[in-house]
Amino acid sequence: MQYDRTDARILEIVQKNNRLTSEVIGEMAGLSATACQRRLKRLRSEGIIEADVSIVSAKAVGRPIQMLVLVSLERERADIIDRFKRAIKSSAEVVNGFYVTGDADFVLYITARTMEDYEQFTRRFFYENRDIKGFKTMVVMDRVKASFAVPVEIPTED
Repeated sequence: MQYDRTDARILEIVQKNNRLTSEVIGEMAGLSATACQRRLKRLRSEGIIEADVSIVSAKAVGRPIQMLVLVSLERERADIIDRFKRAIKSSAEVVNGFYVTGDADFVLYITARTMEDYEQFTRRFFYENRDIKGFKTMVVMDRVKASFAVPVEIPTED
């Protein structure tokens, strides 16, 4: 996956606002709308742009309880890890899931309508899964920043 300085500029622009038209993005990046569309299509097909999403307020849609959950598995075997990854992907309550190093094996960002709903989720998702050794829940008191934007390295000219 390679990109140039112009692609980097496009990436910076769409990470701030992906609802801009190709004309506007192209103008900001010094391209025609058609050239901008071609670059965006390539960036998407190569997986540099993984998704075009809107960040939705969990509170606004009735899921005000947000948690970060550290999950430890009984043992780290490929089949167990893969099975848990599939469980994460198939759960609507799990908004983000990360396979990590350190004290836990996974970190999950979970939303719920109420603490009672979260308790029911834990019974179903964690307690009924014999591969899980334990989990620790941290309740989010305030979401300080909501973003998926990553710093884009500007390639050096060869």
